[in-house]
Amino acid sequence: MNTFFSFTGKEFRHILRDGRTMLILLVMPIVLIFLFGYAVSTEVKNTRVAVVDLSEGGSAAKLIGRIAANPRFTLVASLPSPDRLDKGFRTGQWDMALVFSPKFNLRPTHQEADLLMAVDGSEPNQAAVRAAYAQTLLLAPDEGRISPPIDLKTKWLHNPQGRSEYHFVPGVMGLILIIVCAMMTSVAIVREKEHGTMEVLLASPLSPSVIVVSKLVPYFALSCINLITILMLSFFLLDVPLAGGLGILLLVCLLYIAVALALGLLISTLAATRLSAMMTSLLLIVPTIYLSGIVFPIESMPAVLRHLSALVPARWFVSAVRKVMIQGVEARHVWRECCVLAIMFATAMSVGLKNFKTRLQ
Repeated sequence: MNTFFSFTGKEFRHILRDGRTMLILLVMPIVLIFLFGYAVSTEVKNTRVAVVDLSEGGSAAKLIGRIAANPRFTLVASLPSPDRLDKGFRTGQWDMALVFSPKFNLRPTHQEADLLMAVDGSEPNQAAVRAAYAQTLLLAPDEGRISPPIDLKTKWLHNPQGRSEYHFVPGVMGLILIIVCAMMTSVAIVREKEHGTMEVLLASPLSPSVIVVSKLVPYFALSCINLITILMLSFFLLDVPLAGGLGILLLVCLLYIAVALALGLLISTLAATRLSAMMTSLLLIVPTIYLSGIVFPIESMPAVLRHLSALVPARWFVSAVRKVMIQGVEARHVWRECCVLAIMFATAMSVGLKNFKTRLQ
């Protein structure tokens, strides 16, 4: 029995000394329950609404007040005409627009609606929930009085058919690239250490930075092949449109691939074995799924998670790809996402190279 307790105590000490194992065993369950409790929600909040009130005598003021007072909606703009609505949707200034016609609260003519509700359909699931919430709120009768019926017309922008592929394909692209690229490069340096060939590389006249970059180039080329395959399947098999320019889409994708490869390099310099490197790279799946807007809307998350999601590269990639592919925006409307991805790449590469040099001394 003493031998059993001694061996068990040794195993406890071995596990407690391994920080990565403790991270998976104790921290990961806390992170998952926190994400499932707060981030995993199909409820839509903080919907940004723009209003164009062309009604006579301010007859739409009561309904506008309903929207402004409801916690699910945020009134962000009141426009004199609907001319700027399309630009606002493309630049992400608002998610929904309400256009009250000059004949609002009167019976409409044969081709005119009293109220037009335009919804950004690039995320069809969220658009359907937003439209349902707004419709319930706008068509609710007043207590104690009979109101004229409202003719509400709903228009989905950028995705009139409400196809779910428009929403999921950019997210799946981000998930596939981050997993494949990070996993491939995470074992690159560790493999050299395990095989004992790192000493040979160190004995060569090449600097550590040249060694690292030369290892990343082949994986970058293979990732580009993956990217071409994914885009061709999206265009020709899933019929996902390319409303914007192909050049800016490729730029965003290549930046994201570079970030994923740099993260894999960073993991490779921290891990001691290939197994631990692969396990660490797989940990990227959780934040990529739950904090990038692929499945669950970022607007509905608590403020803490919204801020944490800014550290997830897939959030910026998915946002930029949806703008380019679905909304057809110009390059100047995705400069923010590109700058964030470029900063993430530079940071991950710098830290990885510094850590690589330290371990080689």
